[in-house]
Amino acid sequence: MALHPPGKEVDSAFTRNDLRGLSFENTFGGAPSFLRRRFTKDLAGVDLAVTGVCFDQATSHRPGARFGPRAVRAASVLQPCYPPYGWGFDPLSVASVIDYGDLAYDHGHLALFPELLRTHIGTILDAGAGALTLGGDHFITLPILRAYAERFGPLSVIQFDAHSDLWPDDDPARMDHGTMMYRAVKEGLIAPAQSVQIGIRTECLDYLGVQVIDAFECHAKGPDAVADRAREIVGNRPCYISFDIDALDPGFAPGTGTPVWNGLTPNQVAVILRGLAGINLKGGDVVEVCPALDPTEATAIMGAHVGMELIALYVWALREARA
Repeated sequence: MALHPPGKEVDSAFTRNDLRGLSFENTFGGAPSFLRRRFTKDLAGVDLAVTGVCFDQATSHRPGARFGPRAVRAASVLQPCYPPYGWGFDPLSVASVIDYGDLAYDHGHLALFPELLRTHIGTILDAGAGALTLGGDHFITLPILRAYAERFGPLSVIQFDAHSDLWPDDDPARMDHGTMMYRAVKEGLIAPAQSVQIGIRTECLDYLGVQVIDAFECHAKGPDAVADRAREIVGNRPCYISFDIDALDPGFAPGTGTPVWNGLTPNQVAVILRGLAGINLKGGDVVEVCPALDPTEATAIMGAHVGMELIALYVWALREARA
């Protein structure tokens, strides 16, 4: 595998013209766009836009997820040198994927944030692309789902998480990463009976009809069975995957705000995600990566790999829709 010719300047985050294809350049240099995709606000011809949301003001324990998008991008630079292993195709060569940059917002005017994010995602969707969002704490999923529901109706959601995020919260002005799924159900953004939470291992008073495959069941039945059950629950409905990095056990991903033991292993996550191939995926997010809490950078690496798998799932669905 050759890098760029000697003496030739290459930084594909800025110089890439073709939005498809792998990237071969030094992994330790250049601008770390996600998977070395082109940084651009031009959505013409784009299939999927990766965007960052550097927001952690809704966290209830340890902050730091505002730095998650930057860390996950940096951790992703190894991956575009080769197709993701085991998928049988290269999603970066099949689909046009860009890095759309981060949402700009004023941290001093937090009340404006949810609508800014809803509009930000809506702009991507209105251009005919899907969105993969790098968080940020888990509250960001609520405005994102609002944008998606406006265009697709109530979605099926597959949520990987240690927490249900279904704590009651009927104050529309509050922003809390532990109540965003409660609000999503109450606002009619998701179809609870056709949605599933995977990896849960904290108490929930009322799941509001959302299906649950908790961590104990994941360990007992294995990842293949979990994937089969999740596919059965969501069927062919428009689907959104939200991946809280604390779904993974803190032994593998310690850099997160609210870590809980007995979590999923990277192997389980990889097998479950591969087993979801063929769902009608419309978008997704990876949230709650707090890089300052993990000097090994393992948590950001996990987030980058999950992001790559979500892209593969999205492009799989795209190929089937176009067939």
